[in-house]
Amino acid sequence: MSKTFFKNPPVSRLHNFSIIESTLREGEQFANAFFTSEQKLKIAKLLDEFGVEYIELTSPASSEQSRKDCEAIAKLGLRAKLLTHIRCHMDDARIAVETGVDGIDVVFGTSSFLREFSHGKDIPYIIESAKEVINFIKSKGLEVRFSSEDSFRSDLVDLLHVYKEIDKIGVNRVGIADTVGVAHPRQVYKLVKTVRSVVSCDMEFHGHNDTGCAIANSFAALEAGATHIDTSVLGIGERNGITPLGGFAARMYTVDPDYVKGKYNLKALRDLENYISEIVDVQVPFNNYITGYSAFTHKAGIHAKAILNNPSTYEILNPEDFGMKRFVHIAHRLTGWNAVKNRVEQLGLQMNDDQVKEATAKIKALADIKQQTLDDVDAMLRDFHAALSIEESGHVDPRPIRLPHGEGADAAVTANGH
Repeated sequence: MSKTFFKNPPVSRLHNFSIIESTLREGEQFANAFFTSEQKLKIAKLLDEFGVEYIELTSPASSEQSRKDCEAIAKLGLRAKLLTHIRCHMDDARIAVETGVDGIDVVFGTSSFLREFSHGKDIPYIIESAKEVINFIKSKGLEVRFSSEDSFRSDLVDLLHVYKEIDKIGVNRVGIADTVGVAHPRQVYKLVKTVRSVVSCDMEFHGHNDTGCAIANSFAALEAGATHIDTSVLGIGERNGITPLGGFAARMYTVDPDYVKGKYNLKALRDLENYISEIVDVQVPFNNYITGYSAFTHKAGIHAKAILNNPSTYEILNPEDFGMKRFVHIAHRLTGWNAVKNRVEQLGLQMNDDQVKEATAKIKALADIKQQTLDDVDAMLRDFHAALSIEESGHVDPRPIRLPHGEGADAAVTANGH
């Protein structure tokens, strides 16, 4: 019986990976993106503050300003290595090596779609062109990666042939790209594992999010032995973009929080995302990983009680590690008395459990009539507490607890419950 021989058995890299942050390359391809030179410099500094290992820049061959921006960012002296992304063409390579970057990412489309409808070249031509460009870049002492484009719609035999030939040259990395977001995690794991078995260099994964699998696919790539993952802030990029930096950080935090906290300045994420969202004129989504306004908001009574006793019951991420705060939402009909009790204590009001339960019933009654805000609830709790104090002293408080303006506003509830 024949045995399958793997040159390099798959080794999970879930606890040892690097981020290639592509907001300044892939992100520039987002529909709303236009980064001024000053904004690019600030983005690069913010990414460096976050702690990404690599920052990828738009090809200097794209435009004269792109070339100048590349040179300016290279002069910042950042801790992160700087890469630029070019076509597999000597003209592009000659421009890129003069910009001062640390490495160059080379790409060539390998799928039948791109070979027929884009560049029209065959596999032997792709290999020979890649060898020429890669050897030239290496002669300049720069890091080099070669990536196929549209890897998951490329013929596997062709793809492995290209990677094996490229690996012989001595590249730092080969890249696998889900260019159209067609792959799912099992496909990614299988292809990365297969390529891992025929190359000795590092491996990079670039995943688009057209079908919602970018983060899961990046995770699967690391499980199968990929070493580097491409991300962008808020996932911005061509079409629906790529693996979002924050979402990827959240996913990896669940695997090894100490490793992720040790590598990256997670508390810098919110300012970074807010800055990018402002530039590209989009809102940070309400359900955005980590920084969305509802990410650490707890509403249901059962959830709230458990969270107050032990946050790990309903939180896999510790908001404090990301510079965020949890919020127990009590201004609604689903609230529970334990959550209300917590708010009563925060307000410095003295109530026993029965009184808190009575106040909770009033909140629910108000919320059945109209949506409440925290200010509404706080005002009601203070009025209710004041009424209790007056009752205990033997007086009756004539002040009503008023419902919000609008529907049902004429049905005031007095502070003594009538």
